[in-house]
Amino acid sequence: MSQEGLTPVQFTWRDGRLLQLKSLQLDAAPQLMVLPRLVDPHVHLDKAFSWQDHPNLSGTYDGALAANLEEHQTRSEAAVLARGERALQRACRHGLRALRSHIDSVGPGAEPSWRALQQLRERWKGSIDLQLVALVPLAHWQTPAGERLAAQVADWGGMLGGVLAPPCGGSAVRRHLAALLTLAERFHCAVDLHIDEADRDPASGLKQLLRVQERLHCRQRITCSHASSLSLLPPASLRKLAERMAAAGLQVVALPLTNGWLLGRVPDSTPVQRPLAPIHQLQRCGVRVAVGGDNVADPWFPGGDFDPLALMAASIPLAQLAPWQRLGLAPFTTAAAEAMELSWNGVLCEGAPADLVVLQAGTWSEALRRPPQRRVLIGGSWWQPSGR
Repeated sequence: MSQEGLTPVQFTWRDGRLLQLKSLQLDAAPQLMVLPRLVDPHVHLDKAFSWQDHPNLSGTYDGALAANLEEHQTRSEAAVLARGERALQRACRHGLRALRSHIDSVGPGAEPSWRALQQLRERWKGSIDLQLVALVPLAHWQTPAGERLAAQVADWGGMLGGVLAPPCGGSAVRRHLAALLTLAERFHCAVDLHIDEADRDPASGLKQLLRVQERLHCRQRITCSHASSLSLLPPASLRKLAERMAAAGLQVVALPLTNGWLLGRVPDSTPVQRPLAPIHQLQRCGVRVAVGGDNVADPWFPGGDFDPLALMAASIPLAQLAPWQRLGLAPFTTAAAEAMELSWNGVLCEGAPADLVVLQAGTWSEALRRPPQRRVLIGGSWWQPSGR
């Protein structure tokens, strides 16, 4: 075994499943690295690649929201189909096997977006598992229209979501959360919230969610995406909150790229405070944490390419996650797969799917310092991008 935790192994497969892995003794250093196909638990396929026509040159949260709303007014099914197809081609080529996409689900672009992404989910079945989440203002779930949407989303096999950012105080927010969790329980839908994506009022949304969850005991899986402002809490307060989150079964998806770009801005200054979900502290308290890519070339973030290796590389300086450590790799592999409730947790073992990413790299450093050449194995067959 190398100092980076890599082990020479021979892979064989039959009928789409891995056979027993065989350890090797090699005289020379390996030239290839093998990973399971990876997953991204938080993306926005409906608006991906829309930056060119709807840029957010200020780089602010408010600027992103304004540009997003402008784009949403003229969004068409054809546009979402084209953007989504481009995104999934990139994702599959880069080694992703599953994505969870939030969809703007109120307003003129909502129905075209759902129609397009449902088509893409069927079109890519067998290559990429696509999960869909209804993203709406939180108060929407307390309305008759929200109840109808929840029933539709359940029929579509989707999830319920929303946005809870400061100000989060007051009983009205708790009523909105109670309506959401009640609908989730009624329709057996998991929940994925944009929560505490902020650089102020630390954990104000999560405190409200915990208060409601501890009263209602919703049995559906609840994911807290972003959770950025938790990092602003004093260490003792953060530990107590994380322990409550673990006891309630809440899980977190950290999104370092978008949050690093949008949050902690001070005019004409380099930020010295970068709110980001406190991954290590949450893990120590037993909270499952995954890492997602979030936005790709849309008003919320100008970069990205649905590349999990690039996300890993960026997470080294942003979150100090080292993939040669178990808790540094888990947010991209096992924890991410378990957060999405996938049938395979990504562990390479006998009987696992023959779904692999083969990198032209012999070390983690080689894999992360440049985008490596790679081949993707799906169900025991090499994927050909030109074949779709």
